[in-house]
Amino acid sequence: MIVTVQNSTIVQTFEETPKHTLWTSNVDQLFTVHMPSVYFFKPDGTSSNFFDAHLLRVALSKVLVPFYPIAGRLKKDKNGRLEIECNGEGALFVEANTESNLADLGDFEPSMELMQLIPRIGKGQDIFSSPLMLLQVTYFSCGGVSLGVAAHHAVVDGISGTQFINSWARVARGLDIMIPPVIDRTLLHARQPPTPSFPHIEHQPPPTVVKCANQKCEPQTSPTAVATFKITHNQINSLKAKCKNEFDPIKFSSYEVLAGHIWRCASKARNLQNDQETSVSIIVDGRTRLNPPLPFEYLGNAVFYVTPRTTSGDIVSKPLVHAVRKVHDALGWADDKYLRSALDYLEIQPDISSLVRGPHTFGCPNLGITSWCRMPLHDADFGWGKPVYMGPASIMHEGLAYILPSPSNDGNLSLTISLQSNYLVPFKQYLYEL
Repeated sequence: MIVTVQNSTIVQTFEETPKHTLWTSNVDQLFTVHMPSVYFFKPDGTSSNFFDAHLLRVALSKVLVPFYPIAGRLKKDKNGRLEIECNGEGALFVEANTESNLADLGDFEPSMELMQLIPRIGKGQDIFSSPLMLLQVTYFSCGGVSLGVAAHHAVVDGISGTQFINSWARVARGLDIMIPPVIDRTLLHARQPPTPSFPHIEHQPPPTVVKCANQKCEPQTSPTAVATFKITHNQINSLKAKCKNEFDPIKFSSYEVLAGHIWRCASKARNLQNDQETSVSIIVDGRTRLNPPLPFEYLGNAVFYVTPRTTSGDIVSKPLVHAVRKVHDALGWADDKYLRSALDYLEIQPDISSLVRGPHTFGCPNLGITSWCRMPLHDADFGWGKPVYMGPASIMHEGLAYILPSPSNDGNLSLTISLQSNYLVPFKQYLYEL
């Protein structure tokens, strides 16, 4: 696929916005990159102005007014801490086209090809001079369109980023945004003095490979590949049925049973030694777990981690419910007391940037499993219909997995995962052994 950029514009706010420096929380400090995602839209067959660039730019300038921190730039304070300079400099809007068809992209699996649909920061730019929101509309020869989004993760998490895109779509349709974003990030201030009351293993060094049973595990050098697997509603129910016990009243969620299953399958596929430690990084949304709850419209990161950790032999040799319960119990930790403690723990770290997650966090023998199922991904209707797909454009690290909802909201899911190439075939085999 060859993508040609036709126009590139910095879109500033439609009207004057507050100029100030916005303090960012400790969890904002843990995210230092633009996160790439992509929407695909099929032509509606009737509109003469399908994804009209001028209409989208005007709507973007208007929605940036209530979401004005997104039009700012990152900077560091005197202590090296990230903060947002709310200066109204704007977001990047790129128009591009390609001779390819949407059908050429198959199931829209994350790939270097999809990354061509994501705008890049300019030459000579870094995270401090680059716009915080990069947007690219690419017109396909079949009449379809993609919307590539690169949103800086220090500014928005998945929920607030989705709210921004969906609000932009509403403005493009001539509607008001439903509820204005909440800008105040001091809601996630650490306590004074900071008083962490848990060891917070989610921020401790993750397990590393000691020795693989097949003597072939090379976590830092082996080639990786991405694969997408369809998980039906019936398959999820089968997993839940395996975890039922008349003496145990716990009703596990779809995420818990699927995450536990993925963890077991990956450990088997990687052929880890029984005594090899392994962990799973799980993101939880603090909006509903904190007390009082954060406003749902909170603009920023309200994401926290929990990390169940055990040995490979412990989860592989025991029934599925054992791994599922470990996921369930870890999620149960994440109440107000635990999350406030996490903010305090991060506050006392001498160098919080050393806790930024990367390949060392998620790679073999570990995983990171993120669910986007509770986000309204497919509500981004700009006036020409809802997207037929929304998902990550790339998976940055081996061991990372995303669980995505079906566009039709029928209870079926997609699992997209990056693993070392030689582990994908056995992983698929174990995944479907229900």
